[in-house]
This record gives sequence, C-alpha cells and structure tokens, in this order.
Amino acid sequence: MGTDASLAERERAPDEINARARAVGLLHEAGVPFVVGGAYAYATYTGIYRDTKDLDLFPRKADAVRALEVLEKDGWRTEHHDEVWIYKAYKGDYFVDFIFSSGNGVATVDDEWFTNAKKANIFGYECLIAPAEEMIWSKAFVTERERYDGADINHLILKAGREMDWDRILRRFDRYWEVLLSHLMMFRFAYPSERDIVPNYVMTELMSRTLQTVRDGSWDERLCRGNLVSKVNYHVDIHHWGFGDGRAWDEQERPEGDVRGARSELENTAGSGR
Repeated sequence: MGTDASLAERERAPDEINARARAVGLLHEAGVPFVVGGAYAYATYTGIYRDTKDLDLFPRKADAVRALEVLEKDGWRTEHHDEVWIYKAYKGDYFVDFIFSSGNGVATVDDEWFTNAKKANIFGYECLIAPAEEMIWSKAFVTERERYDGADINHLILKAGREMDWDRILRRFDRYWEVLLSHLMMFRFAYPSERDIVPNYVMTELMSRTLQTVRDGSWDERLCRGNLVSKVNYHVDIHHWGFGDGRAWDEQERPEGDVRGARSELENTAGSGR
C-alpha cells in the first residue's frame, strides 16, 4: 500500500486486469448502470493505492441481476452469493463483486449513489465513482476481527472531508448515528491537527444526542445491536447470554420508517421498551 499507482495492479496477472477491463466494457456497452467502489474508488479520493484481489462495482440490486446476465453471455460463471448485499461473477480464477448494499442491509445502493458520484477513468472507460459519503456509510459497518475499515474512513475524511455533504452523511446514518460518532472520534484521535475538517455542528449535534441518551438511561429491552457491525463477534451475546437479536429487530423496524435515534428527542419512540 502506498501512493504509487502501480501498487493497485503490480501483483496481478495481465489476464486478471484484462478480465476486469472486459467486465467494465461489457457493462458499459449493455448500458448497465453502476458506480465503481473498492480500492479503485478509494484511490481516486485518497491517492492511496493497494493490491486488490477483485473489482468492486456497486449497482442497484435490479441492475446487479442484469449485470450477471450480461457477463453470463460472455462465458462468466455467476453466483447470487448473498441476496442481502452481493452477487459475484467469475472469469476463471478472477472475479468481480456486484455490491448492492452493506452486509447488514443498511447501506443500500440507491439513486443518490449515482447523482452524487464523481467521474474517473477506469480501464480506459469514463466511470462513475462511488461518492465518498456513501463509501463512509458502507464502510462504517465493517468492524470484523479480520477486517476493520476505520482507517479507510479516516483517510476519506482527511482527503475529501472538506468537500463532503455532511448533512447527507448525518441523514444516511440516521438511527445508526452512534456508529458515525465512533468513527469521527477515532478520526479526531488519529488527526488531532485536522479536527476542523469535520464541521463543528456535526460534532455538536452528535454529542448532544449522546448527552440525551445519558439522561434517558438504558433501554428496558435487552438487545445486542453488535451484530449490525460484526456478523460473528456478537454470536455469543445473542445465542448464549440472552440478548435479543439486534439485527433482526432492526430489520423489522426499518420498513416501518422508524427513525429512533435520528434525533435525541426520538430516542423513546416505538420499540424502545422504555
């Protein structure tokens, strides 16, 4: 990992790079909309390059189905890997990921990923690049033992934060604002001289919500929401220690439009058990 652009592909065989380029070209020709994410988008914003084993493309879910159909016609093997968030297409040993949400189903690819995207040249094609705001939204929930995207979030804020739409970030995190706050506190720790990149009103708003939750105290309902940020690390809490399944609870609440936690005064809305 470094600032040398060749690091993104130095360890990759020419056939692998050609497979990625072919996938992008075929999808362009077929008119399948997507934004580029992953290491290529990260490098666009930060100037940090790293070896990547795959190409991450972010379509809407319906367009992910179309993308698989296009590549199947070209001889790719395709897989509906997980209906919540990811499909895959394989050209021999090489593959492309089609990601249409975060793994917990929260950060769904919608129209705003496209209307707020940047443009960059990827494999000779002018492509839309996932917005930094949506990249942060998606990466914030990746806190597994084997993968934690906090440093990526810090670098995105450092390099793109002054141009970000922080109102949109607050809206994106909505009921998950504590996850956002945790990452912003880590940014402040990592870069004490750059704290002003995050607008003061953002920190003031999030800290005021925190103070309100201190006043409100604990929920009566014994939930563990940890499995929204880690699929495996909170298994024991739910299956052995008697905590309610926070992800299942959250999935049930989402379609009802519940915005508990979006603002401090909404902390005690339906489902809190308080």
